[in-house]
Amino acid sequence: MKQSWPLDVSVSFDPYAGEPNRDGEQYAEVLPDGKVHFRILAKDAREVVIDRFGTLFPLSPVGEGAWEGTFDMGSGFLYFFLKVDGADVLCPYLPIGYGCCRPMNFVDVPVADMAGWDDLEGVPHGAVSRHYYLSKVTGKHEICLVYTPPAWDPAKAYPVLYLQHGYGENETGWIYQGHVGRIADRLIAEGAMKEMIIVMGNGMARKTGDPSDRGLFPQIVLEDLIPYIESRYNVRTDKWSRAMAGLSMGSFHTSLTTLPHPELFGYAGLFSGFMRAPWPTDDPQSHLAIAEKPEEFNAAFRVFYRAMGTEDQFWDSFARDDAWLENKGLNIIRETFPGGHDWTVWRRCIRSFLPRLFRD
Repeated sequence: MKQSWPLDVSVSFDPYAGEPNRDGEQYAEVLPDGKVHFRILAKDAREVVIDRFGTLFPLSPVGEGAWEGTFDMGSGFLYFFLKVDGADVLCPYLPIGYGCCRPMNFVDVPVADMAGWDDLEGVPHGAVSRHYYLSKVTGKHEICLVYTPPAWDPAKAYPVLYLQHGYGENETGWIYQGHVGRIADRLIAEGAMKEMIIVMGNGMARKTGDPSDRGLFPQIVLEDLIPYIESRYNVRTDKWSRAMAGLSMGSFHTSLTTLPHPELFGYAGLFSGFMRAPWPTDDPQSHLAIAEKPEEFNAAFRVFYRAMGTEDQFWDSFARDDAWLENKGLNIIRETFPGGHDWTVWRRCIRSFLPRLFRD
């Protein structure tokens, strides 16, 4: 292995290059200039390509079944499809995350102005626990991950952030791809954010036998997840100690959950996302009623945060929400960051959002 990846960045926790004289050496190495060098073994293949959602980076044969190439693919978190003779192949020798409704290989190219945000060295680290809870909504067990801060004390009551991934991802995304645990560790060590518990559920949950219904998660949060967390952890239960945020699909889940329930949530964050449905609908979108009552809205949320990458494919939906919100008199924080609909932007979002929470 030419590069040592941090142990918590992917489901291939400690990638291993293979046994000598058996698997050979395969890797992706980020070079000092930010380019990425790939070496893949694909004996008898006719073509090996790195596919970044339609942008192709062809590897060249170098002998003994090996294919190599060095490319400027940009910076930040970069999913890609490895295609061998046109077929998608998941390489076990490269970092693996979960996105696009499947395990995905990726590389993480450092971004200059984000250096040090999630470094492992030099600060105490919190823990991430996996929980299984029985959902009344889906009728089966669901999964959540729970981050607790480095100095977590079971005798102390903490505020809670419910933090959601996007479509095609799962509860692991914010830890493996988003680095939220390590970003929070750093912010806490710097005194920049309050200690809190962060809960990450599976927003793709559905009832057994009904693969089409992806709109259950707001109901799961209210009926299952909040009661479960409050039964297992010593947490504060007033609205000013409860927040929800999410990216993309998770942002709409956040809107659907927090806006109709200002008695439960005092903070909300929409990353690369939507107050209103981003698709044509005849639904009256009753969750938006409070947005027509500025005094009530402004009293209900100490922080209501919206952010989007300037090159995001859903920018038009964000702009339509901008126009809809104009002149409503709502206290909403709006930020934009360079980048698209990707984890590099969402890391920026969470690092901006966390320090705003649970301040008096």
